[in-house]
Amino acid sequence: MKILCVALSLLFAVVARCEPAPTEDTLQIGPATIHIESDPGLPLHSPTILDWVRRAAVAVTNYLGCYPVKTLYIGIHPGDDGRVGSGVTHGSSRIDVWLGPDTQTRDLRVDWVLTHEMFHLAFPTLKHRYLWMMEGLSDYLEPVARARAGQLTARDVWREFVEGLPQGLPGPDDHGLDDSTSRERIYWGGNLFWLLADVQIRVKTANRRGVDDAIRAILKEGGNGGVDWSIERVIRVGDKATKTTVLKELYGELGTQRGDIDLDSLWKSLGVIYRHSAIRFDDSAPWAAARASITAR
Repeated sequence: MKILCVALSLLFAVVARCEPAPTEDTLQIGPATIHIESDPGLPLHSPTILDWVRRAAVAVTNYLGCYPVKTLYIGIHPGDDGRVGSGVTHGSSRIDVWLGPDTQTRDLRVDWVLTHEMFHLAFPTLKHRYLWMMEGLSDYLEPVARARAGQLTARDVWREFVEGLPQGLPGPDDHGLDDSTSRERIYWGGNLFWLLADVQIRVKTANRRGVDDAIRAILKEGGNGGVDWSIERVIRVGDKATKTTVLKELYGELGTQRGDIDLDSLWKSLGVIYRHSAIRFDDSAPWAAARASITAR
């Protein structure tokens, strides 16, 4: 029996040595260090993956003024099918993303998943009933940050909002965003909350402040993905940073109440015109300056 156990141990050791080891890379973004571990079997090589991670990190850093954590580990894993798959962020220390076998270099050049996940590092963990606020924030900031970094055009961003945000409006049986369970209300409904917050803050402060000031202040007080905060603290710190009560008032309107929003009126006020899947801007609209500043590089 001992001989059999020894033989099996040696066999397992040989097999383990024959398995390809993950590829490890390190990316420095200012004082932050990102460790990237790419599993064997990925459809793309290390330099392409490294460039993908760098682009996402640059967009996030550009928006926040600094990378949200000092050390991050990213695991890149083979997906079962398709191209860029899902991602998950673990607190403030690790992100895992899956790449399907059909993923090509151009898919990573236009990917939004990794930027979305990185923004979770910059916002505290709330109770599950406020999942919409966490996911909605990453959903909103991702295209805005990529536009500010020159990775998307302003028209790309506003087309995404015009086409997608109607999905976040309340249905006949919906109440406020709190305790939402549908993907549309959690992601698009939360996205709409943060867009409205950004617009209202900019209108009230004559473009001197925006949601970026609120998120930077929350992060400065230690509110990253690795800590638990109450929603009251998020609102208090965010409103203090913008010297407004926008988050408090908007939460009362959309978080606990239905908050029926007239999107057509919003687009008209912002000077966003959508026709035949194309976007053009009316710079004479009353809130055109707020709209332009949201994606300004």
